[in-house]
Parts: sequence; structure tokens; C-alpha cells
Amino acid sequence: MIKKIIALLVFTACLCACETDDSDPANSQQVNPTFRFTFNWDGTAVTNADLNSFNFVNANGETLSIERLRYVISDITFRTNSGEVLSTNAHNLVDISIDNSLTFELPSTIPVGNFNNVSFTFGLDNEDNAQNYVDLNSASFNVPDMLGGGYHYMQFDGKFINSSMDEQGFNYHAIRAVDNPGPNPTFPQDTFFNVNLGAIAITNGTEIEIQMNIAEWFKNPNQWDLNVYNQMLMPNSTAQILMFENGQSVFSLGEVTQITE
Repeated sequence: MIKKIIALLVFTACLCACETDDSDPANSQQVNPTFRFTFNWDGTAVTNADLNSFNFVNANGETLSIERLRYVISDITFRTNSGEVLSTNAHNLVDISIDNSLTFELPSTIPVGNFNNVSFTFGLDNEDNAQNYVDLNSASFNVPDMLGGGYHYMQFDGKFINSSMDEQGFNYHAIRAVDNPGPNPTFPQDTFFNVNLGAIAITNGTEIEIQMNIAEWFKNPNQWDLNVYNQMLMPNSTAQILMFENGQSVFSLGEVTQITE
């Protein structure tokens, strides 16, 4: 709650500051930009039509399928040319299998203009993760209390051909890294992270594409061996930190377009 009050005050102050700085967005017009979420495997588009098929080969040479892929973003933030920060506290659960989750209109308005950076958080920071979200609850996105509670950052499930040439399931689930599962878990490292999309001009009808290169979860900087890390990864803080490191290169800015009626 404190975070949301502070963010609201900062957001209001930013709007006032923008009125007097011609280099920053002017608040004469307020708009709700839209975000569009897409998936690819090293540049080849991935959609729900590609689910449940062994169409992908990771950097370690393992052939795999994708059965489920969904993740949450939060704290969408706009930084003006003078360094003011407009934080929206908005979140969205992106699910490759649910079309209406792949577009997200910002629920609060921002002023039109040129922003030198637009960013979001992959997952939920610790304060947000302690909140209660009806939509995430209904999607069964919760993390068990013995692992610290809160919510997943990502659920990525599928099958791969293991070293014995058998099909085997994997659950690449990202959460807050945790040790000592039980009544008093401990947290060695935060594993949510910030994604900077760069400079974007916002006008009425702006749509911003956020791309996820799924292949990057398996290769950079850590070449992922699914024979070693496949299931029971949530209570494995080492695996969670490896996911955090690999996630740094997963997201990128795609097309920025203007939607007209």
C-alpha cells in the first residue's frame, strides 16, 4: 500500500512537471497505450499453434515441446527526458494459449510525448508479491507458503527427449529464489528483474510489441541442460538464480505502431 501511494504521488508530480518542460511529454492529452506480447524461437515466430509438438532444439541440443507458457509483468514505468518516472503499478498475466492476454491496454493514462525509456518488471517485486491478486488466484498462479507464498513469475512446461532418448517432462517455473522450504523459508537473492525497452514516442493509439525469445531461457549466459534441471526447480535456489541470469536477454522491444480507428 505504501508503494502504491508513493507511486501515485510521483505520478502526479511528474504530470505537473511535464507541463513546464517542453522537452518532456505534455499532459494536454492523456492516452492509454497498448502492449502486445509475442513469442519467438531465435527469430521464428511461436504461437499457440506450435504447442505440444517437438518443434524446438535448445542450445544444449535437446529437442523439446512447449505445452504451457505464461508469465506475469508488472510495474510498467515511463521515464521522461528530464528523468521523471511515471510508474503505473499495472500488471498482466501473459499466456501464449489465451489470445486476449496477448494484448494489454494500460489501465491508467499517461501524457503523449517522447519517453527516453519504457520498462517493466518480469514477475513481481517483493512488495507486490505480498499483495493479493484476484486474477492470479483464479489462474492458480500461486506459490505454496512453504516456498514463501506469493506468485509465480513464469510457468513454462513441456517435454524433451532426454539422454536415454525417452520423452520426459520439464517444469521451468520461475519464482523468488528460496532456501529452507517449510515454515521459515529464507531468500538468498531476488529473482524478479527489470526490462528496459528503450526510447518510445507515445501518441494516441500507440501499440508497443514486447518480444520473448524463448530460446534465450536455455542458453545465455548459462547453457541449460534439461537432463540436469527439469523438474522440482521451484525449491532449487541454484536453478532459480540461473533462470534469473538467463532471463536478462529474453525480452526485447519489437514494433511500435499507431493504431487508428
